[in-house]
Amino acid sequence: MDINNWNERIIAEVRANAGYAAWSTDEEFAAGRPVPPPVPGLDAPGMPLILVHHTGAKTGRERISPLFYQPVGDNWAVFGTYGGSPRHPAWYINLMANPRATVEADAEEVPVVARLAQGAERERIWAKEIALIPKFAEFEAASGRQTPVVVLERVHDGS
Repeated sequence: MDINNWNERIIAEVRANAGYAAWSTDEEFAAGRPVPPPVPGLDAPGMPLILVHHTGAKTGRERISPLFYQPVGDNWAVFGTYGGSPRHPAWYINLMANPRATVEADAEEVPVVARLAQGAERERIWAKEIALIPKFAEFEAASGRQTPVVVLERVHDGS
């Protein structure tokens, strides 16, 4: 099944389940479902996800990507692991080309600006993330590239 069909299914799950998509079974994860298997110590009813509305770098069309996130203050950090691929995910390329986006979270749509976390900020966020989901460190090692950590900052009135 292609990624667009997976995304449609997961987007529907997230919207129907207040920001969560069901955990993948080991078989689904092995087959490429882009939602990790259960995370020890995370007592959620599934994987907490936000829906990031972004603009295609080449097409200019709106895309929606369901992404695992880490709250960073009032903002969100997302991770370009792409399952260990040596390539960056399309959503990352799109956000770097067109940083104004929208986060759909908690039945609310929030305008954001994407920026790449770097240096100590990236290391702090990434360390917390791989402590929660060690599989992400495996993805980074397999990819041969540093996983991008993107901070989606709320746009406040007047910004």
